[in-house]
Amino acid sequence: MNLDLLRTLADGEFHSGAQLSEALGVSRTTIWNQIKELAPLGISVHSVRGRGYRIFGGLDLINAAHLERQLESLDVAQRLDLIDLTMLCESTNLSAQRASVNGHKRALFIAEYQSGGRGRRGRAWASPLGSNLYFSLSWPFSGGVAALEGLSLAVGVALARALQALHVEGVELKWPNDLLLFGRKLGGVLIEVGGDLSGDCSAVIGVGLNVAMPQEAEAQIDQPWADLKGLLPKDLTRTDLLAVVLMHLVKMLDEFAETGFAELRGEWESANAFKDRPISLLMGDRRVDGLCLGVDKSGALRLRTLDGEKLYQGGEISLRAN
Repeated sequence: MNLDLLRTLADGEFHSGAQLSEALGVSRTTIWNQIKELAPLGISVHSVRGRGYRIFGGLDLINAAHLERQLESLDVAQRLDLIDLTMLCESTNLSAQRASVNGHKRALFIAEYQSGGRGRRGRAWASPLGSNLYFSLSWPFSGGVAALEGLSLAVGVALARALQALHVEGVELKWPNDLLLFGRKLGGVLIEVGGDLSGDCSAVIGVGLNVAMPQEAEAQIDQPWADLKGLLPKDLTRTDLLAVVLMHLVKMLDEFAETGFAELRGEWESANAFKDRPISLLMGDRRVDGLCLGVDKSGALRLRTLDGEKLYQGGEISLRAN
C-alpha cells in the first residue's frame, strides 16, 4: 500500500489521477491499482470523471507528532520506553508481546489497521483502517498472576472514565472485558500475560474501541455494535481521543498497582450492564443460568443460581443476556 497516497486522499478532497501521478512520481495506472488495494482495508475511494478520486468524508489518521506532544503534556510519554505507531500490523498485542520479550517494560503499540486483530478466545476483531482505536500497552507487575486478578475489569473502568470525561453517556461494562453503549458493543479488552507467572511478570493490555465504524465493515461483525460517531466533541480528533484514553489507563494502572481491583470495584459495579438481571454463563459446552449479583473484590462474577451464590472467573467464560 502506498502510504503517501492514503495520506493525500485523507483530506476528503478530490485529487485527479494526473495530480496524484505527478505528486507521487508513479503512473496513473499505478495510482489506479493502488487505489484498488485500499478496498480490502475498509477504505472506499470514490471516482468521479473529470474530478478525480476522493475518500468521502476523509480519514482522521492518528498524528504521531501531535500524539507524542499530548502524551508528554499529560505525563504519560515519560512513563513509556517505546511508542510505536504503524499504519498496518497483524496485531498490536503481538507487537507488544515481542517488545516485552526484547526488554521493553512499558511499550505502546498503535495501529491504523490490524490484519489479525483478536478478541477473547481468538475471535477476530474487525479492524477497518483509520476508523477506530486499536492499541496495546505492555506493563510490568510484581506478585505474579494473582496480582492481576480483575485487571480486565479495571481497564474497563479506565475506558469508562475516559468517555465520561468527554461527556459520552450510556457507557456500560459487561463482565469480564466488554464496553457497551446502550447495550451494544462499543469496545473490548484482551489481556495476555507473560514472564514469571509467580513473580515479576508483564501484562499486554489490548484495547479496541469503535470510533467511526464504516458501513463496509458491518458484515464482519456478528453482534449488535455501537460507535462514538456524533457523540464526541466536534473538534476532537482520534489522536485527541487516544491521548485521553491513555491518560486514564495509565492513571488506573498506578491505582491498580497499589490496591488491586478491590478499590475499583464500586466504579465497575455502578456501570455493570447486567446488574440484577437473569443471565447465562457459557463455559465451553456447559451453561449456567442465574441472576447477576455483580463481582467480588477479585473481579470474579457473582451469580445466584438454584444452588445458591456461585463465583466464576477465567478466560473461557462468556456472558450472554437471556
